[in-house]
Amino acid sequence: MSSAAFDSMWADLDPVGRVGGGGYRRFAWTREDLTLREWFAQEATRRGLDLVEDRVGNQWAWWWDGPGSVDDAVATGRQGVVIGSHLDSVPDGGAFDGPLGVVSSFAAIDELRASGIVPKVPIAVTNFVDEEGARFGIACAGSRVLTGQLPADRALALTDADGRTYADALRNAGRDPDSFGPDAEALARVGCYVELHVEQGRALVDLGEPVAVASDIWPHGRWRFDFPGEANHAGTTRLEDRRDAMLGYAELVLAARAGATRRGCVATVGKVRVTPGGVNAIPSHVTGWLDARGADETQVRALVEDLTTQMGEHSAAATEESWTPTTRFDGDLSHRLRLVLQARGGSDAQLSVPVLGTGAGHDAGILATAGYPTAMLFVRNPTGISHSPAEHAEVDDCHEGVHALAACVADLTTQPASTTQPGSTTQPEKDPA
Repeated sequence: MSSAAFDSMWADLDPVGRVGGGGYRRFAWTREDLTLREWFAQEATRRGLDLVEDRVGNQWAWWWDGPGSVDDAVATGRQGVVIGSHLDSVPDGGAFDGPLGVVSSFAAIDELRASGIVPKVPIAVTNFVDEEGARFGIACAGSRVLTGQLPADRALALTDADGRTYADALRNAGRDPDSFGPDAEALARVGCYVELHVEQGRALVDLGEPVAVASDIWPHGRWRFDFPGEANHAGTTRLEDRRDAMLGYAELVLAARAGATRRGCVATVGKVRVTPGGVNAIPSHVTGWLDARGADETQVRALVEDLTTQMGEHSAAATEESWTPTTRFDGDLSHRLRLVLQARGGSDAQLSVPVLGTGAGHDAGILATAGYPTAMLFVRNPTGISHSPAEHAEVDDCHEGVHALAACVADLTTQPASTTQPGSTTQPEKDPA
């Protein structure tokens, strides 16, 4: 039943926001995003789940058949198990990053119900808004504002490429920016969060396994480099007379690659803004954005310091726009999920369940930073490619992800609570592979 439900939901989402080349543009608070939110609401209603939104606009679909309301359960110490992900995308992104977790969560609810599971605590499927940050530039905005890690006034002042503010986007979507902000009441319902996500790499392909448990998220940050110059005619200005802002930017691109190789990190200059932006005009100003990440926080910081010093020779100013240190998922919770998944092999054999770190940010990382017991599951991506139409997961692996998620939720909602505490730093054991 859950596999058929997964396939049906996946087919429903397939055309939403698709653009030429097979990719997707599903940006926060656009027409496409509102269509996806309507889809989420319909799936919640179809299952008789209690649909609520927090003050940021994140959607929560609650399943609770016990006595009283969800809040009554919370009041007696039975905080909910939350599963889900996001539905928005990067520009021309793939189909799986985000939606796989949301669709799998609804399908897992179907599987639990079909198996006769009676949860002792509420269960919610969530859709976090604006996870990718593709429109307004800050990733995980929905979960960051929810938990107070991104001030609401700063978020509302963010602008998109057309100069529209986040507040404008909310008004256009029929929402009141004055009510936008952290929501302690919504967070009070959360006992733990488990996010299923397509793997954004090739580790599971190399290991020959369909599902893994996450250990941590690498430290990562984003920096803006502004290069000054002087506008002039591209045809009449001698080379020796030019102050071409693009030359400093070009050096940043090359230096980031060389520095990342030297420091054992990854670095990307993936966005640029050129003024005045004419083919026949020498740029008077160029702004480039650097994304840098790595397993070692010290090396990432050192890379950026190297680049800042080097770009200073071009009078470039560097501004840190965001920084997230290493995010470690709850060790007790992650270990518990791994044991559940290993036991699915039966008494005669245990399944191999790798433990993987990741260089990608997630809403799960934001909740973990806020002190909520959090874990992640990864589903194999045979291409190893993400944020691209080539991102993929085989149907059988998607179904296996649903079964794995359902098994984890069944354990968390029917078995005695573990010793997991908010803010736990215990790490899941490392897989020998």
